Amino acid sequence: MRIAIVVTSVRSLDGTWTTSHLAHAALQEGHSLRFLEPGDFEVTSAGRLVGRAWSADEPHPSVDALAQALSGRVLPRRYVDLASCDLLLLRVNPLPWHVLQVAALAQEAGVPVLNDPLGLTRTRGKSWLANLADVPRPATLVTASRGSALAFAQQLGGAVIVKPATGSGGRGVMLVPAHRPDLLDHALDEARNQGGLAVVQEYLTAAADGEKRLVWVRGQLLGGYLRQRAPGNFRHNLKQGGRPVPCAISPADLALSAAITPHLVRNGIAIAGLDVIGDKLVEVNTLNPGGVHWSDALGALPPGELALRALRRLVDLPGAALAHAG
Repeated sequence: MRIAIVVTSVRSLDGTWTTSHLAHAALQEGHSLRFLEPGDFEVTSAGRLVGRAWSADEPHPSVDALAQALSGRVLPRRYVDLASCDLLLLRVNPLPWHVLQVAALAQEAGVPVLNDPLGLTRTRGKSWLANLADVPRPATLVTASRGSALAFAQQLGGAVIVKPATGSGGRGVMLVPAHRPDLLDHALDEARNQGGLAVVQEYLTAAADGEKRLVWVRGQLLGGYLRQRAPGNFRHNLKQGGRPVPCAISPADLALSAAITPHLVRNGIAIAGLDVIGDKLVEVNTLNPGGVHWSDALGALPPGELALRALRRLVDLPGAALAHAG
């Protein structure tokens, strides 16, 4: 298969990125790769959708070697007709509107796109999970109203987490203790400064034990790891000093996966990162989900096996979607 992968910037890729692991596994499986950045797309005068891509057709010795070749921009640069690709993987965060449109046009031309462009518009923000009443999650309010946020926090009667409705890496996230409602206004400002609405969410005491990142691919949990927060920090994000440690997939994790899977599938989501605290799903990452590197490094499978399993499930498309293959 010829797989096109859209990334924010090839210069930023390294061996810890899920994109690098999936790409390395694809080359090992004999697929050809074309890497594109948001500025690489063109629509020709003949109406063809093309892109200037970095090309990889042979396996690399390691994930790090492939990432270095990409970040160093030493791979051959070629034009690719997107309609000739067998699969388009979106690995862009943030996702520019024009990339979403290009992906939709490629999909209209018959190219399978993962994750589905329209599905991404529905699921990429934290409002989506808050809308799913049948999925176990913390009590959550999504709002721009200070009055609604205060009333909700008072109703809960405990500490709350306030975070942007869109965003990642723990930016703009604050903990408001139950005895400090005066901090709520500031927390809402910080969250809304990231753009859009704010999420006010029940603080789960199980967070003291850590937060799991689970790798979900087409309805199956392939692995995961636990993020333990740094001393003095309530956030578990690795970018905020969190520490990755091994973890097992529990019956509660499987139950959460079973609950969220129908919602992901009907939105055309093939790969996602599930963030779990205790027995609650706190976030669903569909835009550019990570987790493969540490799940692989800390898991029980042989090195590289988790990425290989993920890749095989991603390219296991229905027969009609393989029309270009071979």
